[in-house]
Amino acid sequence: MRAYRTGICPECQEKLKTFYVREPRCMRCGKPLRLQEKEYCYDCTRESHFFDAGSSVWVHKTPVSNSIYQFKYHNQRAFAQVFAREIVAQYENEIRRWNPDVLLHVPLHKKRKRKRGYNQSELLANEIGALLNLPVESGLLVRTKNTKPQKTQGHTGRKDNLRKAFALKYRFPKGSTIIVVDDIYTTGNTIDAIAFLLKNAGAEKVYFLTISIGQGY
Repeated sequence: MRAYRTGICPECQEKLKTFYVREPRCMRCGKPLRLQEKEYCYDCTRESHFFDAGSSVWVHKTPVSNSIYQFKYHNQRAFAQVFAREIVAQYENEIRRWNPDVLLHVPLHKKRKRKRGYNQSELLANEIGALLNLPVESGLLVRTKNTKPQKTQGHTGRKDNLRKAFALKYRFPKGSTIIVVDDIYTTGNTIDAIAFLLKNAGAEKVYFLTISIGQGY
């Protein structure tokens, strides 16, 4: 997948048509479902979540996964504009219904951000905020633990890896509705850890937006 400041190239647009997340979707995490009569994906029937709902643009398969890798690790910061436009084009009405008070991004630990030079989720949140005229709070949420990459962990390891990994630097108004922005949703452990923290601090609703998501069942 090739992305430019002006958008996705026509050749890739054609390829991507089959990877857009469409209905039926899981009512909680937004994963695509194979059966119309199902309401929740396999993961969400087995696991309770602290977040309220979420949405993603594409299923996490090639060429989407390749483009996110370039965005995340190879300084392709211009992808943030392209991905943000896709999120807004597909989910603006849903985001307006959620009526968020603020957008947050999943933070990187300061050591990892210093090494990479930027946080791709922060760039994405800023672009979405600019397109929808929504405030983005970049300093509220911090990562206190330099966790191992989630992709290297098993199911139990993912949860343990994120235990006490995040903290809030200051208070926010109780009863807030918050959208957390990240690049990929897999098991939901990262979003859950953040949603748990936010709700304990007084958030009323916590939603998420990501570029891609794992396949549902």
